[in-house]
Amino acid sequence: MFKTAATTAAEPYEWKHCVEMMVGETYEVHWPHSAAGACGTEWQYQTPFYDGVFCKDGIVNILTPLNTYKKIGVQGQVFTIVNSDEPQYQYDNLIDGAWVDDTHWADVAKYTGSTTGTTRNNEVCSRYAPITWQVDRKCHMISAKSFDKLCEDMKQKNDDMSADLYPHGAREVSSDHLVANNQETRRHARE
Repeated sequence: MFKTAATTAAEPYEWKHCVEMMVGETYEVHWPHSAAGACGTEWQYQTPFYDGVFCKDGIVNILTPLNTYKKIGVQGQVFTIVNSDEPQYQYDNLIDGAWVDDTHWADVAKYTGSTTGTTRNNEVCSRYAPITWQVDRKCHMISAKSFDKLCEDMKQKNDDMSADLYPHGAREVSSDHLVANNQETRRHARE
């Protein structure tokens, strides 16, 4: 599962704000951004996230000329939850974006893709594609307390974000023939 110096890191945590979360499980967090969004305002964070990302008309064009990959982006970071008070697992500002320091956000994959969710699959595509993704390649450990702080911060936003306080399902992996042709794996990069 994971390695940590703290022997109590795998013990259950009493969640105060997040719902259906478990210590020892791994979760991916997405921070969507858009030129048509309400970034920097009290309405930046909303549920569903489309409300906050597409609140300004006339900026994002899903037809010709397509500009979604220039105007919409998502940061992604993966965390394994530990029940530990050790300082290396503490970060209390996940609400504002990816955890960035010398060891977090140090190796980031950048690629085009689409919006995600369980309603998208190999038959039903997102109409918001392509968008630009930036995803930390490393899975990081984070304290349950820090992750619970993210959920607390979400509850403090002007819009009701309670629908995002629990882990959502994952999108089905796209078939190779449906993905963008600008993908580069590390294996191919070394050849």
